[in-house]
Amino acid sequence: MKTAAPPTVVIVPGLRDHLPEHWQTRLGDQLPGARTVPPLETDRLSRDAQIAALDQVLSEVTGPAVLVAHSAGVLTTVHWAQRQHRMIQGALLATPPDFDAPLPAGYPTPEELRRNGWTPVPRAPLPFPSIVAASTNDPLAGFPRVAALARDWGSRLIDLGPVGHLNPAAGYGDWPQAPDLIRELGRPATVAGRGW
Repeated sequence: MKTAAPPTVVIVPGLRDHLPEHWQTRLGDQLPGARTVPPLETDRLSRDAQIAALDQVLSEVTGPAVLVAHSAGVLTTVHWAQRQHRMIQGALLATPPDFDAPLPAGYPTPEELRRNGWTPVPRAPLPFPSIVAASTNDPLAGFPRVAALARDWGSRLIDLGPVGHLNPAAGYGDWPQAPDLIRELGRPATVAGRGW
């Protein structure tokens, strides 16, 4: 009996996450055949441009994919999922920011986010299995808000504990849990059963 090829991992960074020491970058370097949505040269804050970049990468993937998104990449994924129907086997959604609340100084304002199409954040259930990995001390989103997003999206919620925004600034280069979660989403049984 022929074994199906594993799904392609597509990494969806946030607006600032294309860093050599970031766990997504390291993960992409370690996983055979993984694809990464490249950084935008212009219109970086544009939701539509970010969605188009994700869709372009996925159009080059044959067969199913598992999305691995971080920060604003989670919201890119969620906005993209409202209008696309490609074969997505699952999505790992790590530390989504709360764009419906003011962010700390140095981040886009609520008006900038609204003007660029990010808000309101979609709350409809995602059309594929998903896991939301949330931090209890994320400066960009309170845990209860992320838990509410996970519930609305139909995602399984994982409490990562106090890991900040799960990025190099919070002391995270590698994220050892990520490969196991990706493997879980990549199992065919996940699609059939959704078992959570």
